[in-house]
Amino acid sequence: MEKNLIVLCILIAASFVYLKLAHKFNIVDKPNERSSHTKVTIRGGGIIFPIAILLFFFLNDFQYPFFVLGLFLISFVSFLDDIYTLSSRVRFPFQIIAIFLILYQAAFPIFPLYYSILCLILGVAVINMFNFMDGINGITGIYSLVVLSGMYFINLNEHFVNTDLIVFTALSLVVFGFYNFRKKALFFAGDIGSIALGMLFFFIGFLFMDTLNSPMFLLLILIYAADTALTMLYRIVYTNESILDPHRHHMYQKLVDVYKISHLKVSIGYGLLQLMVNFIILKTYKLELSIQLMVFFSLILLFITLYIVLFRLLVKKVKVNNA
Repeated sequence: MEKNLIVLCILIAASFVYLKLAHKFNIVDKPNERSSHTKVTIRGGGIIFPIAILLFFFLNDFQYPFFVLGLFLISFVSFLDDIYTLSSRVRFPFQIIAIFLILYQAAFPIFPLYYSILCLILGVAVINMFNFMDGINGITGIYSLVVLSGMYFINLNEHFVNTDLIVFTALSLVVFGFYNFRKKALFFAGDIGSIALGMLFFFIGFLFMDTLNSPMFLLLILIYAADTALTMLYRIVYTNESILDPHRHHMYQKLVDVYKISHLKVSIGYGLLQLMVNFIILKTYKLELSIQLMVFFSLILLFITLYIVLFRLLVKKVKVNNA
């Protein structure tokens, strides 16, 4: 408990210092036609997430060094992206290296080659998914806390990862929430925050699946995955935009823009949906693999259906508003 309190105090101080420095050096996010905010806001506040992981590293005998190295490599590049806006051709190779270091940390057998490539693709997809979904106040903090809660309670029984890694990250999310869980946020996570969280969740999830031989971890990020995958499919089929370009087609953005639901209510809604999925995971991840797979695909089908229903309602709402 004393260690947690020390970490919390350091993170509070770090967030305050960063807020002042970001003001001084003009590290800001300026709203545009694709933004969900209306005023200039500090970006990169998610820098406290890798700081929390660094504190874990130093306070736990330098555990998981390759994971930490990969995370700080991609965090550095992501922070530069927050300041200068780097090309995806610059960011992508570093993402591949960072995910490879995670696989190496987990003593992952590099061969067979096709399986290694599949894991690299999945890792890059996860970290970018968290980046894509970081678009409204509160959603990154609330959703990530819910994901961590599922990992924490499973880890209490299985001990597949050092609990401090989960707890310290959760503390950083609480501190971040003080600045971000507001009608007018004081700062945003930025790429450094969202991608660092994606790295962490992929690492813990990989340990989960490798230790327990269970696919259920993927459901710990089901709500984000469903929104991201189906939005990408919609853009490929119905729009002429590049899937790498910024946009406002995510379901959470539509709920804010079309139904005028507040950022915080939408964020809480996403968190509650994932919390319900977490409960199902906790009750099923030890069952026979056939039952797990049945639950796995049933939940995926359920949320695909929910997305389609909501999307159709949104289309009708837009037609009514434009009539």
